Amino acid sequence: MLTDLRISHFALIDCLELEFSPGFQVFTGETGAGKSLLVDALILLLGGRASGEHIRSGAKEATLEGVFSLSGHPPILAKLKEWDLLPEGTQDLLLRRILSREGRSRMYVNGRLVPLHQMVELGGWLVDIHGQHEQQSLLSSKVQLHVLDAFGGLLALRDEYAVHYQNWQDLVRAVAETTQRSKERQEREEFLRFQCEELGKAQLVPGEDETLMREHRKLQNSGRLLEIVNQAYDLLYRNQASIVSQLTEVRKLVHELGAIDETVRQWNESIDDGLAQVEELVWATRNYKDGFEHDPARLAQIDERLALLQRLKKKYRESLEDLLARQTRIQAELEELANIEERTQNLQQQVSQAYQDTWVLGRKLSESRQAVAKKLEERIATELAQLKMEKSQFHIRITAASQAEQAGPNGIDQIEFVFCANPGENLQPLARVASGGELSRLMLAMKTVLASVDQVPVLIFDEVDAGIGGHVAATMGQRLKALGRTHQVMCITHLPQIAAQANHHYLVQKETVQARTVATVTCLHAEDREEEIARMLGGATITQTVRKAAGEMLNATN
Repeated sequence: MLTDLRISHFALIDCLELEFSPGFQVFTGETGAGKSLLVDALILLLGGRASGEHIRSGAKEATLEGVFSLSGHPPILAKLKEWDLLPEGTQDLLLRRILSREGRSRMYVNGRLVPLHQMVELGGWLVDIHGQHEQQSLLSSKVQLHVLDAFGGLLALRDEYAVHYQNWQDLVRAVAETTQRSKERQEREEFLRFQCEELGKAQLVPGEDETLMREHRKLQNSGRLLEIVNQAYDLLYRNQASIVSQLTEVRKLVHELGAIDETVRQWNESIDDGLAQVEELVWATRNYKDGFEHDPARLAQIDERLALLQRLKKKYRESLEDLLARQTRIQAELEELANIEERTQNLQQQVSQAYQDTWVLGRKLSESRQAVAKKLEERIATELAQLKMEKSQFHIRITAASQAEQAGPNGIDQIEFVFCANPGENLQPLARVASGGELSRLMLAMKTVLASVDQVPVLIFDEVDAGIGGHVAATMGQRLKALGRTHQVMCITHLPQIAAQANHHYLVQKETVQARTVATVTCLHAEDREEEIARMLGGATITQTVRKAAGEMLNATN
């Protein structure tokens, strides 16, 4: 629901802050007081078309802010999380729009700058505004289809159909792909066999390029390696003053020292270990130089092999490991191409079965919709009669496809809600209903019937009381109040019978402050509310009788 609305420098509004509660709330006031400015502000906040004319004279910018509590509305919360617009741990939504005189505007959702189309889509989930065509979700054929299915309890059947439809479409695409591949089979096979032969002839081995590079580096530097190992061997063993000779002398001295002084006998172990390690190094260097071979032929062979590997990697723009993976994929695809005709035939059989399953479920869903549509039409007709529109006609036009190829993910039907207010007129789609008052009353009837399945949390009715009064107005007020049990309902009205039914009452007035006209909004309680109802009943002159009637009306409805 909408919990807070803040407006600054917008038309006649200088600075306005309002808090809202759940239930049914009305806005009343003299004609021209600026009641519709609140609706205009909400339309703009939710992505409506803006211009510099909306900005209050003398101000550079106008700011509109709304806070929505989305507790109990998982679909909207899920979409906001998908868009990364909902901070973790919160279910509140802050919308903000700044209008400038240059015609540019900036829109924010929870502090994040968003594009216009995203704000418009979000607004459609949050608020339905009736009386003007903006923000009316039920004008959309997609929403009409959804509410019809929800009203009739058909969503599970529709989901089952959607699974079969998606499976059928996936199989159709698979057949198209395999058929196309079958046409291109010879050329593709030749191309793959060439690659397979080229890579197979190379006899690639994992990690081979790195191993060869190490061996190449060793052979390329063989002269220097042999020189280094000979020098090391001489220093360790072959020279007269070699390390082995010197350590052997040191060992003799340490042993003699230990024989005299027992406290240093542990040195024997250290010198013995050191000499043993040096002797191991001597054997290692000897074996290395004795086994060392300078092999120019092997070097040339490695050069040739590395050149081949480099050429293949450059040609395919892949590493050696990727080339090996390519070989595996090529072999698998060649096997698939060899069996592609059989696979295509099997897929075609699956498509035929999936087509039948989809068509059977689509027909079942369509027949169920026809039955549900009649019930919904009857319920809405009853509501319209209560709103003094008994001569109007409301019809749900369902056009079923003649074959599954014309179906879509939601069924085989095209749904359209059509309406005419007066006998003899043609039924028209809801978006073409000219009268704002008639459309508002129709929407009220529909929302009343669909209250349990309608997912838009905030409903705003403007012009809903056009051309009615008396008993019909009281009935309309009762419907709006009942609707307020499942939605947050806001209504701009001139009728006391409607205003008296509200849970919360706001008075819109125009005042002159420092020689400038300012629109203000006040939440009324007790006597102030009775006074406003009396004004609506009695006009300019409010007598005690009128006040008493206003009090009785409030007591009767609340």
